[in-house]
Amino acid sequence: MDYLAFEQPIADLALEIEKCENESCNSVESTEKIRNMKQSLTDLTREIYRKLTPWETVQVARHKDRPHTIDYLSLVFDEFVELHGDKLFGDDRAMRVGFASLDRTKVMVLGHQKGRTFQDRTENFFGCAHPEGYRKAMAKMRMAEKYNLPVICLIDTPGAYPGIGAEERGQAQVIAENMYEMSRLKTPIICIVIGEGGSGGALGIGVGDRVAVLEHAYYSVISPEGCAGILWKGAEHAEKAATALKFTSKNLLEMGIVDDVITEPLGGAHRDHHKTASQMKSYLKKTLKDLVGKPHDTLLEERYQRFRKIGVFDEVGELPA
Repeated sequence: MDYLAFEQPIADLALEIEKCENESCNSVESTEKIRNMKQSLTDLTREIYRKLTPWETVQVARHKDRPHTIDYLSLVFDEFVELHGDKLFGDDRAMRVGFASLDRTKVMVLGHQKGRTFQDRTENFFGCAHPEGYRKAMAKMRMAEKYNLPVICLIDTPGAYPGIGAEERGQAQVIAENMYEMSRLKTPIICIVIGEGGSGGALGIGVGDRVAVLEHAYYSVISPEGCAGILWKGAEHAEKAATALKFTSKNLLEMGIVDDVITEPLGGAHRDHHKTASQMKSYLKKTLKDLVGKPHDTLLEERYQRFRKIGVFDEVGELPA
Protein backbone atom coordinates (compact mmCIF):
# COMPACT_ATOMS: atom_id res chain seq x y z
CA MET A 1 0.00 0.00 0.00
CA ASP A 2 1.28 3.43 -0.96
CA TYR A 3 0.60 5.66 2.05
CA LEU A 4 0.26 9.43 1.99
CA ALA A 5 2.25 11.61 4.40
CA PHE A 6 -0.64 12.16 6.83
CA GLU A 7 -1.26 8.39 6.89
CA GLN A 8 2.09 7.61 8.59
CA PRO A 9 0.46 6.45 11.86
CA ILE A 10 -1.70 4.06 9.81
CA ALA A 11 1.38 2.80 7.95
CA ASP A 12 3.28 2.20 11.20
CA LEU A 13 0.46 0.21 12.77
CA ALA A 14 -0.11 -1.79 9.57
CA LEU A 15 3.60 -2.70 9.52
CA GLU A 16 3.44 -3.77 13.15
CA ILE A 17 0.45 -6.01 12.40
CA GLU A 18 2.30 -7.56 9.46
CA LYS A 19 5.29 -8.35 11.68
CA CYS A 20 3.06 -9.92 14.32
CA GLU A 21 1.34 -12.07 11.69
CA ASN A 22 4.69 -13.26 10.33
CA GLU A 23 5.95 -14.13 13.80
CA SER A 24 2.67 -15.56 15.06
CA CYS A 25 2.61 -19.11 16.43
CA ASN A 26 -1.18 -19.32 16.04
CA SER A 27 -1.71 -19.33 19.79
CA VAL A 28 -4.90 -17.95 21.30
CA GLU A 29 -2.99 -15.00 22.79
CA SER A 30 -1.30 -13.98 19.53
CA THR A 31 -4.54 -14.35 17.55
CA GLU A 32 -6.37 -12.14 20.03
CA LYS A 33 -3.55 -9.58 19.96
CA ILE A 34 -3.64 -9.36 16.15
CA ARG A 35 -7.43 -9.06 16.18
CA ASN A 36 -7.23 -6.15 18.63
CA MET A 37 -4.51 -4.46 16.59
CA LYS A 38 -6.61 -4.74 13.40
CA GLN A 39 -9.55 -3.17 15.22
CA SER A 40 -7.25 -0.37 16.37
CA LEU A 41 -6.09 0.10 12.78
CA THR A 42 -9.70 0.44 11.61
CA ASP A 43 -10.48 2.93 14.38
CA LEU A 44 -7.32 4.94 13.65
CA THR A 45 -8.05 5.08 9.90
CA ARG A 46 -11.64 6.18 10.56
CA GLU A 47 -10.47 8.91 12.96
CA ILE A 48 -7.84 10.28 10.57
CA TYR A 49 -10.18 10.32 7.57
CA ARG A 50 -12.97 11.88 9.62
CA LYS A 51 -10.73 14.92 10.23
CA LEU A 52 -9.12 15.35 6.80
CA THR A 53 -8.09 18.90 6.01
CA PRO A 54 -8.95 20.29 2.55
CA TRP A 55 -5.32 19.86 1.42
CA GLU A 56 -5.27 16.25 2.61
CA THR A 57 -8.51 15.71 0.66
CA VAL A 58 -6.70 16.94 -2.47
CA GLN A 59 -3.93 14.41 -1.85
CA VAL A 60 -6.48 11.59 -1.55
CA ALA A 61 -8.27 12.78 -4.72
CA ARG A 62 -4.92 12.65 -6.58
CA HIS A 63 -3.76 9.31 -5.15
CA LYS A 64 -2.01 7.32 -7.89
CA ASP A 65 -4.10 4.21 -7.12
CA ARG A 66 -7.45 5.99 -7.10
CA PRO A 67 -9.90 4.49 -9.64
CA HIS A 68 -10.17 6.44 -12.89
CA THR A 69 -12.89 6.61 -15.55
CA ILE A 70 -11.54 3.57 -17.37
CA ASP A 71 -11.75 1.53 -14.13
CA TYR A 72 -15.40 2.45 -13.58
CA LEU A 73 -16.19 1.58 -17.20
CA SER A 74 -15.32 -2.05 -16.43
CA LEU A 75 -16.55 -2.19 -12.82
CA VAL A 76 -19.86 -0.30 -13.07
CA PHE A 77 -20.92 -0.70 -16.70
CA ASP A 78 -21.22 -3.54 -19.21
CA GLU A 79 -20.67 -3.68 -22.96
CA PHE A 80 -18.74 -0.40 -23.23
CA VAL A 81 -18.16 0.55 -26.87
CA GLU A 82 -15.81 3.52 -27.24
CA LEU A 83 -16.48 6.26 -29.79
CA HIS A 84 -13.67 8.36 -31.22
CA GLY A 85 -13.01 11.77 -32.76
CA ASP A 86 -14.75 15.12 -33.04
CA LYS A 87 -14.95 15.12 -36.90
CA LEU A 88 -13.01 18.40 -36.91
CA PHE A 89 -9.49 17.90 -35.59
CA GLY A 90 -8.74 14.57 -33.89
CA ASP A 91 -9.34 12.16 -31.03
CA ASP A 92 -8.49 13.43 -27.54
CA ARG A 93 -7.44 10.55 -25.28
CA ALA A 94 -8.05 12.66 -22.16
CA MET A 95 -11.78 12.34 -22.84
CA ARG A 96 -13.29 8.85 -23.16
CA VAL A 97 -16.81 8.48 -24.58
CA GLY A 98 -18.96 5.54 -25.57
CA PHE A 99 -22.13 3.48 -25.33
CA ALA A 100 -22.56 1.23 -22.29
CA SER A 101 -25.15 -0.68 -20.29
CA LEU A 102 -26.02 -0.15 -16.64
CA ASP A 103 -27.70 -3.46 -15.96
CA ARG A 104 -30.46 -3.33 -18.58
CA THR A 105 -30.40 0.43 -19.15
CA LYS A 106 -28.52 1.69 -22.22
CA VAL A 107 -26.53 4.85 -21.49
CA MET A 108 -23.88 7.15 -22.95
CA VAL A 109 -20.85 7.44 -20.65
CA LEU A 110 -18.12 10.05 -20.89
CA GLY A 111 -15.33 11.08 -18.60
CA HIS A 112 -11.79 12.36 -18.17
CA GLN A 113 -9.01 9.78 -18.17
CA LYS A 114 -5.67 10.53 -16.47
CA GLY A 115 -3.70 7.30 -16.83
CA ARG A 116 -1.37 5.58 -14.34
CA THR A 117 2.08 5.10 -15.86
CA PHE A 118 4.04 8.14 -17.01
CA GLN A 119 3.61 7.14 -20.66
CA ASP A 120 -0.12 6.64 -20.18
CA ARG A 121 -0.47 9.94 -18.37
CA THR A 122 1.44 11.73 -21.12
CA GLU A 123 -0.78 10.23 -23.84
CA ASN A 124 -3.85 11.34 -21.85
CA PHE A 125 -2.43 14.81 -21.09
CA PHE A 126 -2.80 14.05 -17.35
CA GLY A 127 -6.58 14.22 -17.73
CA CYS A 128 -6.56 17.74 -19.22
CA ALA A 129 -8.80 17.68 -22.29
CA HIS A 130 -8.30 19.75 -25.46
CA PRO A 131 -11.10 21.46 -27.43
CA GLU A 132 -11.46 18.35 -29.60
CA GLY A 133 -12.15 16.33 -26.44
CA TYR A 134 -15.04 18.58 -25.45
CA ARG A 135 -16.36 18.67 -29.02
CA LYS A 136 -16.24 14.88 -29.11
CA ALA A 137 -18.16 14.74 -25.82
CA MET A 138 -20.82 17.16 -27.06
CA ALA A 139 -21.28 15.35 -30.37
CA LYS A 140 -21.83 12.05 -28.56
CA MET A 141 -24.24 13.67 -26.09
CA ARG A 142 -26.32 14.91 -29.02
CA MET A 143 -26.30 11.36 -30.31
CA ALA A 144 -27.54 10.17 -26.90
CA GLU A 145 -30.35 12.73 -27.08
CA LYS A 146 -31.30 11.47 -30.54
CA TYR A 147 -31.65 7.88 -29.28
CA ASN A 148 -33.12 8.90 -25.90
CA LEU A 149 -30.17 7.56 -23.88
CA PRO A 150 -29.30 8.98 -20.43
CA VAL A 151 -25.87 10.63 -20.23
CA ILE A 152 -23.43 9.89 -17.40
CA CYS A 153 -20.39 12.18 -16.98
CA LEU A 154 -17.40 11.22 -14.81
CA ILE A 155 -15.33 14.29 -13.93
CA ASP A 156 -11.66 13.93 -13.00
CA THR A 157 -9.40 16.73 -14.21
CA PRO A 158 -7.24 19.50 -12.71
CA GLY A 159 -8.49 21.71 -15.56
CA ALA A 160 -8.70 21.99 -19.33
CA TYR A 161 -5.40 21.73 -21.21
CA PRO A 162 -3.59 25.11 -20.92
CA GLY A 163 -1.40 24.91 -24.03
CA ILE A 164 -1.19 27.40 -26.90
CA GLY A 165 -2.62 24.90 -29.41
CA ALA A 166 -5.69 24.35 -27.25
CA GLU A 167 -6.27 28.10 -26.99
CA GLU A 168 -5.83 28.54 -30.74
CA ARG A 169 -8.48 25.88 -31.36
CA GLY A 170 -11.01 27.61 -29.10
CA GLN A 171 -10.72 26.08 -25.63
CA ALA A 172 -12.81 28.69 -23.80
CA GLN A 173 -15.43 28.87 -26.57
CA VAL A 174 -16.01 25.13 -26.72
CA ILE A 175 -16.37 24.81 -22.93
CA ALA A 176 -18.95 27.64 -22.96
CA GLU A 177 -20.80 25.96 -25.84
CA ASN A 178 -20.83 22.63 -24.00
CA MET A 179 -22.33 24.22 -20.90
CA TYR A 180 -25.01 25.91 -23.00
CA GLU A 181 -25.86 22.80 -25.00
CA MET A 182 -25.93 20.54 -21.93
CA SER A 183 -28.34 22.93 -20.23
CA ARG A 184 -30.94 22.21 -22.90
CA LEU A 185 -30.18 18.59 -23.80
CA LYS A 186 -33.47 16.66 -23.80
CA THR A 187 -32.25 13.57 -22.00
CA PRO A 188 -31.30 12.90 -18.33
CA ILE A 189 -27.73 13.89 -17.38
CA ILE A 190 -25.93 12.70 -14.25
CA CYS A 191 -22.51 14.16 -13.38
CA ILE A 192 -20.18 12.63 -10.78
CA VAL A 193 -16.87 14.13 -9.63
CA ILE A 194 -14.70 11.04 -9.05
CA GLY A 195 -11.38 12.74 -8.22
CA GLU A 196 -10.41 16.26 -9.16
CA GLY A 197 -13.03 18.67 -10.44
CA GLY A 198 -10.98 21.64 -11.50
CA SER A 199 -12.03 24.84 -13.26
CA GLY A 200 -13.69 25.00 -16.69
CA GLY A 201 -12.23 21.60 -17.53
CA ALA A 202 -14.77 20.10 -15.14
CA LEU A 203 -17.62 22.41 -16.12
CA GLY A 204 -17.27 21.40 -19.77
CA ILE A 205 -19.05 18.14 -18.90
CA GLY A 206 -20.52 19.25 -15.57
CA VAL A 207 -24.04 20.54 -16.33
CA GLY A 208 -26.59 17.92 -15.32
CA ASP A 209 -29.90 17.14 -13.65
CA ARG A 210 -27.97 15.62 -10.73
CA VAL A 211 -24.41 16.47 -9.74
CA ALA A 212 -22.74 14.22 -7.17
CA VAL A 213 -19.24 13.98 -5.74
CA LEU A 214 -17.31 11.11 -4.19
CA GLU A 215 -16.64 11.64 -0.50
CA HIS A 216 -12.92 12.44 -0.85
CA ALA A 217 -13.02 14.21 -4.21
CA TYR A 218 -13.02 17.99 -4.65
CA TYR A 219 -14.82 20.37 -7.03
CA SER A 220 -13.46 23.87 -7.45
CA VAL A 221 -13.27 26.94 -9.64
CA ILE A 222 -9.47 26.48 -9.73
CA SER A 223 -6.82 24.07 -8.47
CA PRO A 224 -5.19 24.93 -5.10
CA GLU A 225 -1.84 25.56 -6.80
CA GLY A 226 -3.43 27.86 -9.38
CA CYS A 227 -5.26 29.81 -6.69
CA ALA A 228 -2.08 30.10 -4.59
CA GLY A 229 -0.13 31.35 -7.61
CA ILE A 230 -2.68 34.10 -8.27
CA LEU A 231 -3.42 35.22 -4.70
CA TRP A 232 -0.16 34.50 -2.88
CA LYS A 233 2.25 34.48 -5.84
CA GLY A 234 3.53 30.99 -5.14
CA ALA A 235 2.37 27.36 -5.30
CA GLU A 236 3.90 26.73 -1.86
CA HIS A 237 0.74 28.34 -0.43
CA ALA A 238 -1.48 25.63 -1.95
CA GLU A 239 -2.53 24.32 1.47
CA LYS A 240 -3.75 27.77 2.49
CA ALA A 241 -5.60 28.11 -0.83
CA ALA A 242 -7.26 24.71 -0.39
CA THR A 243 -8.73 25.82 2.93
CA ALA A 244 -9.96 29.14 1.50
CA LEU A 245 -11.64 27.55 -1.55
CA LYS A 246 -14.07 25.40 0.51
CA PHE A 247 -14.27 22.66 -2.11
CA THR A 248 -14.62 19.46 -0.06
CA SER A 249 -17.71 17.29 -0.40
CA LYS A 250 -19.09 18.61 2.90
CA ASN A 251 -18.73 22.24 1.78
CA LEU A 252 -20.21 21.51 -1.65
CA LEU A 253 -23.27 19.83 -0.17
CA GLU A 254 -23.85 22.64 2.34
CA MET A 255 -23.71 25.27 -0.43
CA GLY A 256 -26.00 23.34 -2.76
CA ILE A 257 -23.37 22.98 -5.49
CA VAL A 258 -23.78 19.20 -5.48
CA ASP A 259 -26.91 17.20 -4.81
CA ASP A 260 -25.36 14.11 -3.25
CA VAL A 261 -22.15 12.75 -1.73
CA ILE A 262 -21.26 9.14 -2.57
CA THR A 263 -19.59 7.42 0.37
CA GLU A 264 -16.13 5.94 -0.19
CA PRO A 265 -14.66 2.86 1.53
CA LEU A 266 -12.73 3.46 4.74
CA GLY A 267 -9.38 4.97 3.80
CA GLY A 268 -10.49 6.27 0.38
CA ALA A 269 -11.55 4.87 -2.98
CA HIS A 270 -7.99 3.73 -3.74
CA ARG A 271 -8.26 1.12 -0.97
CA ASP A 272 -11.17 -0.74 -2.58
CA HIS A 273 -12.08 -0.11 -6.22
CA HIS A 274 -14.88 -2.68 -6.26
CA LYS A 275 -16.68 -1.29 -3.22
CA THR A 276 -16.43 2.26 -4.57
CA ALA A 277 -17.82 1.09 -7.92
CA SER A 278 -20.66 -0.70 -6.14
CA GLN A 279 -21.59 2.51 -4.28
CA MET A 280 -21.52 4.47 -7.52
CA LYS A 281 -23.62 1.90 -9.36
CA SER A 282 -26.27 1.95 -6.63
CA TYR A 283 -26.41 5.75 -6.81
CA LEU A 284 -26.71 5.76 -10.60
CA LYS A 285 -29.49 3.17 -10.64
CA LYS A 286 -31.47 5.03 -7.99
CA THR A 287 -31.02 8.41 -9.70
CA LEU A 288 -31.84 7.13 -13.19
CA LYS A 289 -35.04 5.66 -11.80
CA ASP A 290 -36.04 9.18 -10.69
CA LEU A 291 -35.08 10.89 -13.96
CA VAL A 292 -35.91 8.50 -16.79
CA GLY A 293 -39.44 8.99 -18.05
CA LYS A 294 -39.81 12.62 -16.99
CA PRO A 295 -41.33 14.87 -19.68
CA HIS A 296 -38.64 16.87 -21.48
CA ASP A 297 -40.12 20.23 -20.47
CA THR A 298 -40.11 19.23 -16.81
CA LEU A 299 -36.56 17.88 -17.04
CA LEU A 300 -35.22 21.08 -18.62
CA GLU A 301 -37.07 23.39 -16.21
CA GLU A 302 -35.81 21.50 -13.15
CA ARG A 303 -32.26 21.53 -14.54
CA TYR A 304 -32.51 25.28 -15.12
CA GLN A 305 -33.84 25.95 -11.62
CA ARG A 306 -31.17 23.71 -10.08
CA PHE A 307 -28.38 25.93 -11.39
CA ARG A 308 -30.26 29.18 -10.77
CA LYS A 309 -30.45 28.53 -7.03
CA ILE A 310 -26.82 27.45 -6.50
CA GLY A 311 -24.91 29.38 -3.87
CA VAL A 312 -25.09 30.54 -0.28
CA PHE A 313 -25.02 34.10 0.97
CA ASP A 314 -25.75 36.06 4.15
CA GLU A 315 -28.11 39.03 4.42
CA VAL A 316 -26.70 41.65 6.80
CA GLY A 317 -29.34 44.38 6.57
CA GLU A 318 -28.51 48.03 5.95
CA LEU A 319 -24.90 49.12 6.03
CA PRO A 320 -23.97 51.88 8.50
CA ALA A 321 -23.84 55.39 7.11
